[in-house]
Amino acid sequence: MKKTIPVEQAVGMVLPHDVTEIRGHEFKGRAFRKGHIIRAEDVEHLRRLGKNHIYVLELGEDEIHENEAARLMAPVLAGEGVEYPGEVVEGKITMTAARDGLLKVDRERLLAFNMLGDVMCSTLQTDTPVRRGDQVAATRLIPLVAERSLVEKAVAIAAGGKDGVIRVLPLRQVKAGLVITGNEVYYGRIEDRFEQVLRDKLAELGSEVATVAFAPDDPARIAAAIRQCLDSGARLIVTSGGMSVDPDDVTRLGIAEAGAEDMVYGTPVLPGAMFLVARIGDIPVLGLPACGMFHRITVFDLVLPRILSGETIGRRELAAMGHGGLCRNCARCQYPVCSFGK
Repeated sequence: MKKTIPVEQAVGMVLPHDVTEIRGHEFKGRAFRKGHIIRAEDVEHLRRLGKNHIYVLELGEDEIHENEAARLMAPVLAGEGVEYPGEVVEGKITMTAARDGLLKVDRERLLAFNMLGDVMCSTLQTDTPVRRGDQVAATRLIPLVAERSLVEKAVAIAAGGKDGVIRVLPLRQVKAGLVITGNEVYYGRIEDRFEQVLRDKLAELGSEVATVAFAPDDPARIAAAIRQCLDSGARLIVTSGGMSVDPDDVTRLGIAEAGAEDMVYGTPVLPGAMFLVARIGDIPVLGLPACGMFHRITVFDLVLPRILSGETIGRRELAAMGHGGLCRNCARCQYPVCSFGK
């Protein structure tokens, strides 16, 4: 049960919740901590914060306080690779990545959880690459006090899967084979620029380019270059160029000749419409079109972390990327802090 008393009559009483203070764009945080004993000198400060009345709480057996609710909900929302502090701040528990990796959110369970109304959990978008320590989610009870049965329902929903609603999956560290195709590079007419770009992208995710092979626009020689990388121990194959509709662009034929299966060509993502995914045995093959050299971020950057997390990418996964798959080509790229791929 909740009742209120004027703040000037609350001296000597215990605050039942954190009190937040906001000072323009300079500060937002806790002015008074739950459990604080109100002093005479606090009264005017509380009034400046708009607190003319203070709650007096007498919780019944069927009621729950916001802090207890947050402490019950956070452990079942947080799955592998996610950690959270024991302290509740302003009624909220914030969850962070316990390691570098790929954020995965069970969107259906999250929706069911939030449909209860008086509980909430907000997250970053699923499939966002994150670093250890990044904030990935937060949860709280929305009112100060709610029915205990409601929180029990929320906990049951969050606990109703094989793992938590929010996970951070580790990325495999692989040795990649890079096959650079095209007569113009193979015969020295232009300098290759793909290799360093792809080395940097893989290194950013903890992997490396271990083998580089060059091939002209000849399916048999492209296939031979891919096999050379496989024979050298590559656990990921990336081909560059030769993916358009031009008659000289035969990289897809070379990938098929190398023994690729489950080959899917074309995505609803820009840049990256002519991207290809396939596999040779259990080794993923990614065919990157020439846009990967011009654009800083493409569909390759959306797919690569998911491949390294162990996910299989096929037609359905690529098709789902159409929603959010249009890059804004911002003058100053801030990916992944943007809508691309979300």
